[in-house]
Amino acid sequence: MNFTTPAILGRTGLTVGRLGVASSYGAPAAAFEEAFDHGCNYFYWGSLRRGGMARALRNLCGRGRREDLVVVIQSYSRFPALLEASYSLALRRLGLEYGDVLLLGWFSQRPAPRLWERALDLQRRGLCRFLALSGHRRSLFPELAREGLGDIFHIRYNAAHRGAETEAFAPLAALPPASRPGVVTYTATRWGQLLKASKMPPGQPPPSAADCYRFVLSHPAVDVCLTGPSNRDQMREALQALEQGPLDEKELHRLRRIGDWLHG
Repeated sequence: MNFTTPAILGRTGLTVGRLGVASSYGAPAAAFEEAFDHGCNYFYWGSLRRGGMARALRNLCGRGRREDLVVVIQSYSRFPALLEASYSLALRRLGLEYGDVLLLGWFSQRPAPRLWERALDLQRRGLCRFLALSGHRRSLFPELAREGLGDIFHIRYNAAHRGAETEAFAPLAALPPASRPGVVTYTATRWGQLLKASKMPPGQPPPSAADCYRFVLSHPAVDVCLTGPSNRDQMREALQALEQGPLDEKELHRLRRIGDWLHG
């Protein structure tokens, strides 16, 4: 078994590669295009809208692959007019008529009604297909899902931050499949700390980045794990996780012990 088989992203019905790619760390266009050729089609043009991903998206669309892409555009705006302006600017920079996902970023409580209504208006006008939310208050996601707010959730999850397993993943998994939002995770390496020998328990070598992605994707509730490479070598290391597949129980236990040490 490996992670090369695509997933269905919850109730969206979108077919997505298990590893998503994020723009913020500055990888070049060639790295993102290589990832796409390995089945990675969830493109998160997010916190920092870097030019490398923008060029890759334009190149891929120029190759006639627009329908195979899932383009995610994030906005942190809390004001309806600024939300639309930010999103519209992103579409112009990418040369796209629509995005697949509008992601409302970093919410610890439900979005204000006027902001959510503007997001729905963008969806009704065909400027985005689905709405997503991210945030660090894990218990919020099941609440929103039960009310039908949000098609996709971006949730922090790694070996050192496993609270999502009980606070978000389990209640979301209990929903009927037709109403379950897609689950995308981020910070699989805990901002690189899980890769540092100096942060490890005595005598324990650090996991690789691919191991961190495999740990996250081994959880059955996770549809997509994001990676944020800064160069082509980091992208290729992340892609190894797809071929290597799930961690076995011994490897999972090792990652959990390392995560507990780091968290403690």
